Amino acid sequence: MNESPRHIHLSGICGTAMASLAGLLQLQGHRITGSDKAAYPPMSDLLRGLGIPVLEPYAEANLDPRPDLVVIGNALSRGNPEVERVLDERIPFTSMAALLHDEFLKGRESLVVAGTHGKTTTTSMLAWIYQVAARENLALEPSFLIGGVAENFGSSFQLKPTRTFILEGDEYDTAFFDKGPKFLHYFPDALILTHVEFDHADIYSDLEAVKTAFKRLVNLVPRRGLIVAYDGSPNVGDCVERALGRVERYGFGEHAGWRIQRLRLEGGKTRWQLWRQDALWADLEMSLAGEHNALNATAAAALAFGQGVSREAIQEALATFRNVKRRLEVRAEIGGITVIEDFAHHPTAIRETLRALRAVYPQSRLWAVVEPRSNTLRRRVLAGDLVESLRMADRVALAAVYQMERIPENERLHPEEVVHALNADGTEAALFEDADAIVTGIAPRLEPGDVVAILSNGGFGGIYEKLPARLRELRNGTGSNA
Repeated sequence: MNESPRHIHLSGICGTAMASLAGLLQLQGHRITGSDKAAYPPMSDLLRGLGIPVLEPYAEANLDPRPDLVVIGNALSRGNPEVERVLDERIPFTSMAALLHDEFLKGRESLVVAGTHGKTTTTSMLAWIYQVAARENLALEPSFLIGGVAENFGSSFQLKPTRTFILEGDEYDTAFFDKGPKFLHYFPDALILTHVEFDHADIYSDLEAVKTAFKRLVNLVPRRGLIVAYDGSPNVGDCVERALGRVERYGFGEHAGWRIQRLRLEGGKTRWQLWRQDALWADLEMSLAGEHNALNATAAAALAFGQGVSREAIQEALATFRNVKRRLEVRAEIGGITVIEDFAHHPTAIRETLRALRAVYPQSRLWAVVEPRSNTLRRRVLAGDLVESLRMADRVALAAVYQMERIPENERLHPEEVVHALNADGTEAALFEDADAIVTGIAPRLEPGDVVAILSNGGFGGIYEKLPARLRELRNGTGSNA
């Protein structure tokens, strides 16, 4: 940590990790400014609450007065006006991941949660477990950085003078000047590896390239360290097979060291038995639904217990864990229609979300409203998987590909083909130009008992607010049904 406060500007501040880093740096006493091309919740709300100004859009003038350091987000590239001014004037610059390591991880115990899916929720669960354990032992109170707002904390970050720092490890590249994964900067003392699948088709050529990145992360865990790895994926097995530290597997398989049994949904709670090496370790429960969330909770429990947290604290924390913003978040309930938001970046994530909603709302007609926005969903490489995932819904409303002009034609997802495939096998689907067209098209068709899952990894044209607003108009008779 530097001795005197600095003016630090974050270009791309509305990214989940960047906004969290801004908060951490502010807690250190630095003066923080930031810029982005567009700001939307929940990170825009977080930054506003912190009093950190966000300048829109990117411009050279955003760097006036000249900052002491510029943190360049990984979405920025050459040609960006702020990047060009930084280079022209040789303003000191760095990446989010490198600054996080240098300012906050040195001298601390780094607990990293990585994987294609589930890392935000699992990181939030792990942080809450440590927070609950700190009621008995203040030394366990964690610092953390999460790629989303954890509802138990009302924040995506926390900074404490204690040793433990829990953070989400992202496999996406670090910056235009550092094309390695961000998580290679975090040097984990202990690691959770949830899933490994092909993702981020814009930077990884194939599954083997993704696996290579995770193998390099595993290779950073010291011999004294602990790796908690999902046992239901051969890809995860490949990534940890040469680990030199202790590896403990979790999942449903009979050979898993941490084995989930008797998973069930009862009275709005998810309950299961967790067995450790053929002996019942604990009966666990939480309010989140879905097999995937039971796996996330089990991973967090296994790592925390391996680091010395008590079983009782783990049980209490999971039972009182709330959720993460944008993860199966109920946004509105209007006239018997439930509108739910979920962060969706990959066909597997969509499948698990719809599966969880089927379990919670077994009698409801389930709508999937999807924006192909992530760099993976915008490409056709996983189009077949997307169709299979969306078949779990009763009705599908698919938006046009976000900024499709940025994807080469031969790589681009053709949503009309997805819609055709769904309709051909009996799943009613329609393609819409944008969020406004979806709201106009589906709102009059929604009925009491319907559940609408809005699935995107971005702002989706404000549909999270627009659809409930339209439903209220229709219910109150202030809007036309035409």
